[in-house]
Amino acid sequence: MLKLDNHLSGRHFLHIPGPSPVPSRVLRSISYQTIDHRGPEFGVFGLQVLEGIKKIFQTKQPVIIYSASGTGSWEGALVNVLNPGDHVLFYETGQFANLWRTLAVRLGLSVEVVGKPDQDTWRWGVDADVIEARLRKDTQHQIKAVCVVHNETSTGVTSNIAAVRKAIDAAKHPALLIVDSVSGLGSAEYRHDDWGVDVTVSGSQKGLMLPPGIGFNALSPRAIEVSKVNKTPKSYWAWDEILESNKTGYWPTTPSTNLMYGLHEAMDMMMTEGLEAIFARHQRLAAACRHAVDAWGLENQSLDQDCYSPVLTCIAVPEGMDADLLRKHALEKFNLSLGTGLGKIKGKAFRIGHLGDCNELSLMAALSGVEMSLGAMGYKPKASGVVAAQEFLK
Repeated sequence: MLKLDNHLSGRHFLHIPGPSPVPSRVLRSISYQTIDHRGPEFGVFGLQVLEGIKKIFQTKQPVIIYSASGTGSWEGALVNVLNPGDHVLFYETGQFANLWRTLAVRLGLSVEVVGKPDQDTWRWGVDADVIEARLRKDTQHQIKAVCVVHNETSTGVTSNIAAVRKAIDAAKHPALLIVDSVSGLGSAEYRHDDWGVDVTVSGSQKGLMLPPGIGFNALSPRAIEVSKVNKTPKSYWAWDEILESNKTGYWPTTPSTNLMYGLHEAMDMMMTEGLEAIFARHQRLAAACRHAVDAWGLENQSLDQDCYSPVLTCIAVPEGMDADLLRKHALEKFNLSLGTGLGKIKGKAFRIGHLGDCNELSLMAALSGVEMSLGAMGYKPKASGVVAAQEFLK
């Protein structure tokens, strides 16, 4: 493990928007002895995991589990339902929407990007009307898929996916709906079936409270049918072999056995708390964080109040302040990790993660560290954000 020059006593406060803190129960599960991934015990276990993950996505359809990051799952989603040269519509909401678009270009897809007209698209959620208007113009149905990010981790906006499906249907367009919910799943409300999503991409290291290393593609019946005639060369990412092996609880390649132990334990924790209770807890913590931001006199990166993220809050720093120096002070002085600004807002914003295994006192510790760090940077808040959050939470 990396050793710092000085020892920081007490626990480390990890409040980046993922990877999120891993609960002790999950860490212990990951440490169990590895078993034969071709043996009968694993087959029973595999079926339990595959059935359990459906509940997290709120789907009755298959969920592909890859040994991969969310980026790998991005690729898996695209190569199974799209062919090189296919026209794909991406909606820009921030850095991760852009990175996914870049991946699509490298795969040989024809990419078109839309966003909120005459606005900084990095401060707003997806405007479904923009998607509907573009699809209505596509009378030849050249657009094969619409790709949107559910929870944009770089900016702190959570978009209305049900509205996007409604827009596609209103335009009477056959485009597939492909959604990135890498940071949203397990923290923000997500309903794969009810919202009519064809492929949902996610990963293990955010709301599922695991280390990085597992990626997901939740499928629709239509997506499976499209994949059967897809011509894109692929091997590891191919759904057909995985779906066939999964019928008996196995995988065609070596699965991440010990991470799957942790996934099984994390899903048990989540089902015990209940998804609705989890979503409500995240909304409550996010609201408390925003009360602190308002009291400090700082600005939320998101200007779209209907799309405030329950997963994280992205905060624009005052003109002249270096957000990365603020983060450096918080880490070195208070053992607090805050998320950096990404892409075009690097150095201009920082992010507070309040996702996964997080409660009121964890958040209050993070807010205290931020408030003290702001003071060390010479900033004088309008009022105490810590007190404002306490008043909201008590």
